[in-house]
Amino acid sequence: MQSLSPASDDSVSPGQAALARTDPRLPLHARLREVIADRVRAGEWAPDEPLPAESTLVADYGVSLGTMRRTFRDLVDEGLLERRQGSGTFVRRASLGASLFRFFRFGDAGNGFPQSRILSRARQVSTQTVAAALGLEVGSEVLHLHRLRLYEEKPVLVEDIWVPLPLFEALERVDQDDLGDLLYPTYERACGQVVAAATEELTVDVATAGDALLLQCARHDPVVVIDRVARSHDATPLEYRRSRGLARTFRYRIDLH
Repeated sequence: MQSLSPASDDSVSPGQAALARTDPRLPLHARLREVIADRVRAGEWAPDEPLPAESTLVADYGVSLGTMRRTFRDLVDEGLLERRQGSGTFVRRASLGASLFRFFRFGDAGNGFPQSRILSRARQVSTQTVAAALGLEVGSEVLHLHRLRLYEEKPVLVEDIWVPLPLFEALERVDQDDLGDLLYPTYERACGQVVAAATEELTVDVATAGDALLLQCARHDPVVVIDRVARSHDATPLEYRRSRGLARTFRYRIDLH
């Protein structure tokens, strides 16, 4: 039987020492899952960097290959890790690039991917709504991006995006042309922040004067509003986003079984 009690000499590996600090009442695979999940949440591995080979981790933690594989399966099922055929196991990124376009459809074929145009980028003092979404004190400084999404040069979505400072200070220095149509890769590349999950809430409103100007519609035309809070692997709020699009381009479909 393996012993996970701390030893008094230098023969105990860092992995074995970490396991020894977990709750001994839990099964070994559950304790191992907790330790590896903590390393993922701490950002120890970048999403483009494969985790060490199972054999390497087995040696470090002093567990069997079967225990390690069960732990990896659990973390994949929970969405923290993903397996890439022929490449290894990686920290999972959230697949949110096309999320809004489950709801808004553009073009004759009813699909496509809009382009992005950043209209402004500036520091702001957080309002109560923004602070609550990002888990900040009211009045905390945030970076605000005002963005227009276009499809075949026609405006389709107006977005306001807030990210906390100083966590995203580097985003202020990214060249406008390098921000791209998707911001999450830029968050990762420039700020080292990986979006792992998000929550979205849909409501209905009418177009403001600003919406009407940008969306080329009448003021008070109906719009659908999608509020999103994006989070890291350790559930830290990284972004609050409010997207507004014309209701006539909105569709909702769900399959019930």
